[in-house]
Amino acid sequence: MQTVTRLDPLRNALDALRIDGTLALVPTMGALHEGHLTLVREARQRAAHVIVSIFVNPRQFGANEDLDAYPRQLARDQALLEAEGVSLLWAPEPQAMYPDGYATNISVLGVSDGLCGAARPGHFDGVATVVCKLFNQVQPDLALFGEKDWQQLAVIRRMACDLDLNRPHASAILGVPTVREADGLAMSSRNAYLTAGQRAEAAALPHAMKAAIAAMLGGQSVGQAMAELVARLTASGFSSVDYAEVRDPVSLAPVDDPRQVPARLFVAARIGGTRLIDNQPIC
Repeated sequence: MQTVTRLDPLRNALDALRIDGTLALVPTMGALHEGHLTLVREARQRAAHVIVSIFVNPRQFGANEDLDAYPRQLARDQALLEAEGVSLLWAPEPQAMYPDGYATNISVLGVSDGLCGAARPGHFDGVATVVCKLFNQVQPDLALFGEKDWQQLAVIRRMACDLDLNRPHASAILGVPTVREADGLAMSSRNAYLTAGQRAEAAALPHAMKAAIAAMLGGQSVGQAMAELVARLTASGFSSVDYAEVRDPVSLAPVDDPRQVPARLFVAARIGGTRLIDNQPIC
């Protein structure tokens, strides 16, 4: 596996890899876990070469968020990717992504509204901007993202469609189902922030969501189901719930009756100083 940190060597390496066939990109911020490796394995099934990017993007962190504390484990991540057969790791420094004088921002309206977009102003501008840069730098035939960050996936697809991107085309931006721990908690790099006690309490999140989905499918109103979900999480040790909402899986518009149309349940909740997100289909 090659590790590249500058643009010119990246382009040379990509030109050599393209001789063998298609390229798949898995963008990450590092601190890799089984969820990321699942994306890599899926990419290997779909392309001749897998490129993984590791870049902790400062533009998607708010003023009071955990940019400095975000785990950086490059040597460990390199070893994991090497073992998975990744062809190239693109690990730029911030100056390579945002050189002096950088002045461009991408904002995707609509799907970025509400949910994490409301709780983290500017977050999805940072996501869209860095992912567009990664797409332009690597020009992959396809790109893979985890469905745990469903709103992020919707933003990226909308951005690719609106900007007429061809590598990858919006239809080649693939979502991979959320990978979960044995107790149901969605895998996340931020799970490492949890104490042992908080980690045990965090398992209440997916279970409370499943209970809310069952209640709505049984005829309970969305409002009542969300109120009971919040109460369950609070009783289980969560300090607050940023949102608990039912939305259309494509447009992310609110859904009043998930028994009538496709819908997903989206939740973000805080336990200690850690913010956890999850989403599940209502079916």
